[in-house]
Amino acid sequence: MLSRCDLIKGAAVALLTFSTQSAWAQETRMNLFKIVTIKDEIVVGLSTEELQALGGNDASAVAHALAQKGDLTVWQYNVHRGPNGELQQAPTARIGLLANASLRVEPYATTYQILPHP
Repeated sequence: MLSRCDLIKGAAVALLTFSTQSAWAQETRMNLFKIVTIKDEIVVGLSTEELQALGGNDASAVAHALAQKGDLTVWQYNVHRGPNGELQQAPTARIGLLANASLRVEPYATTYQILPHP
C-alpha cells in the first residue's frame, strides 16, 4: 500500500511534468494556414511571433500582409512519421508566396502533433 508521503511525491512529479510540457508547447506554438492557389492548396506554419510581426494572429493578418507586401517567405508543412511512428505535421521546405497566385488564406486544423520550424 502506498503511503501518504509517496502519493504526495507522485502528485508533485506529475504536476511538474505536466506544467513543463504545457510551457514547452506554448513556447513552440505553431499556427497552420491553408493557402489556396489557382493550382493547388498548401499548408504553411507561422509561429506566434511571426504572426505578431505581420500585424495579427489569424488568417486575415496573413492575407493582409501578403496583399500589402506582395510576397511572404514561410515554411510549408506536410504530414510525416515521427521517430516512434506517430504522424506529425512537420516543416518540409521554406517557400515564397506571391500575392497574385494566392486566392485565399484560411486556418488549418490538424489532430497531429505540430513541430516548430527552425
